[in-house]
Amino acid sequence: MTMLDVDDLSVTFHSHAGTIHAVDSVSLELREGETLGLVGESGCGKTTVAKCIAGLQQPESGRIRLDGADLPRRRTRAEYRAVQMVFQDPYSSLNPRLTVRSTLRELLAVHGVARGEAAEARCRELMTLVGLATSALDGYPSGFSGGQRQRIAIARALAVEPRILIADEPTSALDVSVQATILSLFGDLQARLGVSILLISHNLAAVRQLCHRVAVMYLGRVVEVGERDAMFSDPRHPYTQALLVAAPRIEPAAARPRLRGEPPSPTFRPSGCPFHPRCPRAEAICSTERPELEPARGARVRAACHFRDESRAEQVA
Repeated sequence: MTMLDVDDLSVTFHSHAGTIHAVDSVSLELREGETLGLVGESGCGKTTVAKCIAGLQQPESGRIRLDGADLPRRRTRAEYRAVQMVFQDPYSSLNPRLTVRSTLRELLAVHGVARGEAAEARCRELMTLVGLATSALDGYPSGFSGGQRQRIAIARALAVEPRILIADEPTSALDVSVQATILSLFGDLQARLGVSILLISHNLAAVRQLCHRVAVMYLGRVVEVGERDAMFSDPRHPYTQALLVAAPRIEPAAARPRLRGEPPSPTFRPSGCPFHPRCPRAEAICSTERPELEPARGARVRAACHFRDESRAEQVA
């Protein structure tokens, strides 16, 4: 059952250099109880999409629906509670002047969730939920490790009992040894609470471990989306293929589609397919006609590529 619908979302920013098309007609859906991975290079628009869903950024156009009802530009407290965000850097997202208890109790009071003894009980419950001792409630952010701070940030997001949790690169600021425990925590929380998760990550191993479906963004657009196993075994967009090949691995990849150059500026977007200047499969049609995100023949994915019906081996050849 689809819980969240993002339909034709677009966001532009204006600067002295021109108009920046940060998000260009993005459509996504998040189902109840699932984890959707959103991946792509830095600057492709992932975080902007996440902020729009959380109500922290206003889109230029498009619709965001929760349970079929439009989320307005000015949301109610209940609508804000429904979608909560865990940010990339837990230290900068926590108030250094407040103890963990004060942070949580203030949030619970503002949203009318609990006060007094009920708030204290909820704070203790949240510490247990994220694997911290209740004594952590008396500490300040500076007194915790990076992994502990991220657990506190997760507890803060869960405090108001959201239905959707957006995790924006939740492990990128952490040591490798800590990343696995935080990812495991997200999986445990979903199993216990039934919360739906939008995971934004560069870590394809994390995406493969946690996500049920994956969406790939390039230059503000979704270029491929599908079931996790299909995306990792038979991706149909050359950009997705290049991302998978670039992921660290012990054994060499059999075929390595190589990308040319750097991502173009979102201010000066290429005509046709935005990926064609770097694509090893590009032909004349790619520079003039922009492909739509449509189902690929013989695969459980949708891809915005003129050659989506070719398997990876056929595209590389």
